Amino acid sequence: MPKLKTKKAAAKRYRLTGTGKVKRNKANTQHILGKKSTKRKRNLRKATTADKTVIKTIKKKLIPYA
Repeated sequence: MPKLKTKKAAAKRYRLTGTGKVKRNKANTQHILGKKSTKRKRNLRKATTADKTVIKTIKKKLIPYA
């Protein structure tokens, strides 16, 4: 059986932690920032964990060898 290819778009968006959780960056940080408060923009900078409903898909299909 051939090797599985990693979906490169997913590899750029998600990272695995040492315990197997999936880290992702938050959305809404690219444009239209003038109306967002400083506190909101600061909190959007921090990474967070992916939702548990998509972790299985991310690990198996998108990043198979991560």
